[in-house]
Order: sequence, then C-alpha cells, then structure tokens
Amino acid sequence: MTNRDRLLGITVALLWGLNFLAIRAGLDRFPPFFFVALRFLVIAVPVVLFVPRPNVPLRWLLLYGTGFGVLQFTFLFWAMSTGMPTGLASLVLQASAPMTVLLGALFLHERVSRRQVVGIVVAVGGMVAIGWDRFAHASLLPLLLTLCGAFGWALGNIGSKQARTDSPMRLMLWMTVVPPLPMLALSAAIEGPTAGWSALGSSFDADGLPALAGLVYIVVLGTIVGSGLWTGLMSRYPASTVAPFSLLVPVVGIAASWLVLGEQPTVAALCGGVVVVGGCLYGLTRPRATDPTPTVSLPTPVPARV
Repeated sequence: MTNRDRLLGITVALLWGLNFLAIRAGLDRFPPFFFVALRFLVIAVPVVLFVPRPNVPLRWLLLYGTGFGVLQFTFLFWAMSTGMPTGLASLVLQASAPMTVLLGALFLHERVSRRQVVGIVVAVGGMVAIGWDRFAHASLLPLLLTLCGAFGWALGNIGSKQARTDSPMRLMLWMTVVPPLPMLALSAAIEGPTAGWSALGSSFDADGLPALAGLVYIVVLGTIVGSGLWTGLMSRYPASTVAPFSLLVPVVGIAASWLVLGEQPTVAALCGGVVVVGGCLYGLTRPRATDPTPTVSLPTPVPARV
C-alpha cells in the first residue's frame, strides 16, 4: 500500500470515529430506523437523478447496499438507541475487520495465515470479555445488536470488493439507493408511519439543530467522503489489507465520546478493547516479506448465490 493510501485509510478512520458523535446527536431526535432511511435518502434522490449507474453486476451492488447500508446501520442505530454507549459502539463495530477476513477466505478464496488466525482468536477473546462486562453491568442486547451490525459491514465489504469497479465513488453513491425504501417500510411498520416525519418536521428549531448538524456530518463526511475513500481502497487492495484501518476508529470514537459526552467505559471494557485491537492489529496486518509464516488453506466453499 502506498503512503498516500495509508493516509487515506487514517483519514477514513478519523471521519468514522467522529461519526459516532453525529449518530448520537441524530438518535436523540429521530427514531433509529427512520434515521437510517433519512441518512441515505438525502443522497439517493440526487444520485438517481444525476449520477450514472456504475457498470457492475447488480447482485454485488445489492450485497454492498444491503450489508453496508441496511444491516450495519439498522443494527448499530438500534443498539445505540437501546443503551449502547457511543464509544463502546465504535469499538465493537470493528469486529467487522476479522469478519471481513473470514468472509474473504470463505467466499473469495483469499488465503489466511496462521498469524491472522491467532489474531482473530485473540480478538474474539476480547469481545467475549466485553460481553461478560456488559452482562454484569448492563443489558447484553445492545452488544449483540452491534455485532450484527459489524457482520453487515463485513458483508458490504465483500460486495464492494467483488463489484471490481473502476469508479468506486459512483459505486458508493449508488449503494445509498438500496437502503431508503426497505428502511422507510421498516420504520413505518415498527415506529409508526408518521413518527419519523413528525420528528423531522419539528427539528428546524434551536433544539433540533444538533440533530440536523449530525445528519449533515453523516451524509457529507461520514458517507460520501468516508465511504467513498473506503470503497476505493477496497477496490485496490485485498480485504485483509484494508480492514485493519478500521481499528483506528474506536480510538477516535472512545476519545471523542469521553471528551464530548463524558462517557467513561469500565476498566474491563477497556481491557477487552485493548485485546480486540491488539489481536486484530497483530493478525490482520501482513507480516514482513522475510516472515516465513505459513498459510492455512481453508476448505473450498460452494459459491454463494446472492
């Protein structure tokens, strides 16, 4: 990876880490499922009107939009609206990194080194520690929902990689066309047909400005800029090379949540987080060329039909 692309990966991590503060501001005003639909709807409308559709197979575009857009943010916003701390959410969502590597091995036949297997096992141990701490001090449901969101992100990574586009920005923009309709339908069925629109209509005042500012940040910096850069990196490098940059997101997210929101995670949760990040950092980065680490060939799976 070039130094320029490393800087781009760090930039994405910074944008996405601060994105959790914007999500919290929005969820304080909007119902979670409607907020998912809204964040993509404001992009999807001009995209359909003015941006040509990328020349990629429809199944990979749908997988990208369903995984990255629908599943990731449905479960993440749901988790944060039911008590998942903002900083801890930014950490647990990074379980997408080892999930991406495993899915890449199973469905893309990317080889997994023993070093990566060890790192994944260590990261899973850290997640177990965080889950135990949540079970002891709070509800476990928000943690499980966030892990489901991480799995959605991993699926989206596979979809964006398999699209093999030479126009990653157009692919990312058209990904936003997938979530709005199913999320509006889900919001109407669960939150009520008018709940989200009423919240939006009453947000154009002083009390609603933080939520609207959060929406603008999520749309412009979190989605268009951050996801556009991420999609470009995923199209140029193996999933196992790009995924580790997401490990910087919780560093930014936890620090920002502590400084802005006053969140103080427990010692056990922080220790578990260090184990997760350490395991992923060890296992998901490529060893030096002189490192004779052998690889493990996983059984060849039946190709998935999407």
